[in-house]
Amino acid sequence: MQPIPIRTTVIGSYPFPGWLEFATHNLSSFGAADIEEMIEDAVIAAIYDQVTAGLDVITDGEQTRLDFNLSFYGYIKGIRANETETRKFGPAAHDQRGKYDIVDELVAPNGLGAIKEFLRLKKIAPGGFVLKTSVPGPYTLSGRLLPNEKYKDRYAITEALLPIIRKELEDLVAAGCTEITVDEPSMSCYAYKENTKRFADIFNRTVKPIVGKCRLSTHMCFGNFKGRPVGYRSIKPMLPDFLDLTVDEIHIEMANREFAEIELLIPFAEKMDVSVGIVDVKNYYIESQQDVVERIQRCLKYVPAEKLSVAPDCGLSQTARWAARQKLVNMVKGAKTVREGL
Repeated sequence: MQPIPIRTTVIGSYPFPGWLEFATHNLSSFGAADIEEMIEDAVIAAIYDQVTAGLDVITDGEQTRLDFNLSFYGYIKGIRANETETRKFGPAAHDQRGKYDIVDELVAPNGLGAIKEFLRLKKIAPGGFVLKTSVPGPYTLSGRLLPNEKYKDRYAITEALLPIIRKELEDLVAAGCTEITVDEPSMSCYAYKENTKRFADIFNRTVKPIVGKCRLSTHMCFGNFKGRPVGYRSIKPMLPDFLDLTVDEIHIEMANREFAEIELLIPFAEKMDVSVGIVDVKNYYIESQQDVVERIQRCLKYVPAEKLSVAPDCGLSQTARWAARQKLVNMVKGAKTVREGL
């Protein structure tokens, strides 16, 4: 059970400062030392916004990750960017995200970069905050890799990535990380049409070595690429098999779905802590403190306060920084108001 009631947390990502986004398109103008300084400055900015908002749990804002999971492919050997499989023009959608051909065995001899991210966060962050790192699960990470003769389908690719993710998780624990989220939004997106028992088995085998060694959570949402979802947005297909996930906490997108199926949080709360998406990262309406209070009180009808955390629906990387900052400030104020009234 979590240490405090109605704990305030984030999923992982935070908006890039404008100058960092500009720099990522002009990296040839910078040296290695310049880039490292930029990254550290961006992490300092992300930490500052989270700390001043008053969050209980903070991350590095994933400022080294150009995209939620595409950046991890830079660490994986045996793949090559595919320039022909993506749509180039028209409204933003998931078919515009990068894809990769598999040209050799999938390996990551130097890990996926999460340990360096965590150690940087640990060095920079002030005391008194829980530090969390997020890593994509193997099924989600497999999504942009194209099958070939050796890896004939997405599940074969997933199985090849599973030990790579598992090693990253073990190394994070060894580095002192006490809170880890394994992001598997592809599982929640495709629960309506795939074998959910198979999903649970994949997840549990991935995290098995770190169970009981850290606070382990998973993030389930329905996609957020440039503010657009991708999956069938219902919790119902996730049940009952996702109740068997070996986690301390599950995070579920709620605000963007107008709290539809909120009653289905009950079986999850019977098995694990529940972190509810209480502010909508796809909407530029800034939820007021009172909005947050009312939403939390609604959640408390289904999840006990000692098992409830609140967070944005998804990572904040697709939300403008001015909006992300104010949403977090109001989210924390609302949570503290309810917590003080318990």
